Amino acid sequence: MIPFCDPMDPAPRAPGFTAPAGAVDCHAHVFGPASRYPYQAARTYTPPEASLDQYRHLHRALGIERGVLVQPSVYGLDNSATRDAIRVLRDEGQDYRGIAVVDSEVSDAELDALAADGFRGVRLNLLFKGGIAWRDVESLAGRLADRHWHLQFLVDVSAFEDLEARVARLPVPVVVDHMGHMACDKGVDQPGFQALCRLMARGDAWVKLSGAYRITGQRQTPYEDVVPFARRLIEANPEQCVWGSDWPHPHIPVPMPNDGPLLDALADWAPDPGLRKRILVDNPDRLYFRN
Repeated sequence: MIPFCDPMDPAPRAPGFTAPAGAVDCHAHVFGPASRYPYQAARTYTPPEASLDQYRHLHRALGIERGVLVQPSVYGLDNSATRDAIRVLRDEGQDYRGIAVVDSEVSDAELDALAADGFRGVRLNLLFKGGIAWRDVESLAGRLADRHWHLQFLVDVSAFEDLEARVARLPVPVVVDHMGHMACDKGVDQPGFQALCRLMARGDAWVKLSGAYRITGQRQTPYEDVVPFARRLIEANPEQCVWGSDWPHPHIPVPMPNDGPLLDALADWAPDPGLRKRILVDNPDRLYFRN
């Protein structure tokens, strides 16, 4: 039976610090309405509606000026909901980008059309139903490199064999979702997490400082057991870290948090305002907005 997800908190609180000008939310989704954008049958969860207006409201409350919408697994290869939202935002003169899901058979014409609409990468989902498999990666990677795109991985780094070697062979930048999506109780010395840190240190991988509730063993914010993991990733290479809200927080194992405290966690992981500016502005600018 496909579980239904809880809705997001409709009243996001302002964070305890002021986001720097040009701040980017590098990971969020829009869902629905299902009558217009139906979910695929083979999916892991059923999300509540999360509209473009609600997404705008989130960013106003947090002080976020730019964003990246990521194609969620429930839509499979149909990027329409994400694509239409980005088109509306860009038509309004707002600076937003997208991450698509495609397969190895996607045409060059479709990749070029997605690029024109603001897409800058392809998501590889190795956790939930509806994503593409690793076998598609190498056939896609060269075509993405030609367009200056990147590959984004949703993967548990503790459970994926030869991640370091596989990533190092790819001709495109790699972005790893949700701090590697590994449970905190495995510890920062877990070999897969250490491999991720080495990839970052060499500049072969980026990491999204997002989804803390996906790896914590705690039920409420602040998720204190996440702190050493986030700080270790930042230490590995502060130039390769970006932040994302993961709004509207679909399919999470904890009670629904408010978005203000989620952004406040970044101030704990990166207390220095200059470092936070790199994570919120400078790094995502290089990754998403300069091509």
